[in-house]
Amino acid sequence: MPDSPNVMRGVNPYHVQLTEEKINNKEHRDAVGGLWEELGTLQLNFLKKEGLLPTHNLLDMGCGSLRGGVKFVEYLDNNKYFGLDINQSLLDAGKIELANAGLENKTVNLANSNCFDASQFSVQFDCAVAISLFTHLSVNFIVQCLERVKSVLAEDGKFYATFFVVNSKDEFFSSVIQKPGEIKTSHYTDPFHYDLAIIQLMADYAGLSLDYIGDWHHPRNQKMCCFSIK
Repeated sequence: MPDSPNVMRGVNPYHVQLTEEKINNKEHRDAVGGLWEELGTLQLNFLKKEGLLPTHNLLDMGCGSLRGGVKFVEYLDNNKYFGLDINQSLLDAGKIELANAGLENKTVNLANSNCFDASQFSVQFDCAVAISLFTHLSVNFIVQCLERVKSVLAEDGKFYATFFVVNSKDEFFSSVIQKPGEIKTSHYTDPFHYDLAIIQLMADYAGLSLDYIGDWHHPRNQKMCCFSIK
């Protein structure tokens, strides 16, 4: 697959580059869904409860403008945070957010890729996370991402990812209003929802085990899954 952000054209709008003016106006925060402080803190607190240590190598897949990344960089030891995103303008905005948070002296690893290529970091990861990424992707992209993360995950590593989850085949083929949050999801267009049988199938295709965690107090009803190497 060519390394061009246009691969997402028609799937979701996240390939659209923000101007410098929009970044200065902090529109990058809205571009990743807003709730900047709330969701950033939620991510960090969840992973800490799951065992994330400052010494761990953390991969933030679809890191955007570092809504969670700022919190992770502050918590982790130097040179332990690795963020990957399709949108270079969001990564640039994330660097500004780090500087504004007084974290510009920490070594942070950020890279641009449209094909989830975390191998470019040449690191094995103790933990990986994808918040509000799979909610915007179709099945084939998710399977590709799972397979790519598996290739860089430590033997006992964990990959935490959120989904909009529905409970039946009838719901899967319908449009659903997620509560709380009032987000309308469907099986064929962004934002996407899936049922557990399909999530399990994606895990199987990627050669990963699935542990469904479910509710983790996300304000828009995204549910948490944990993938690990079989």
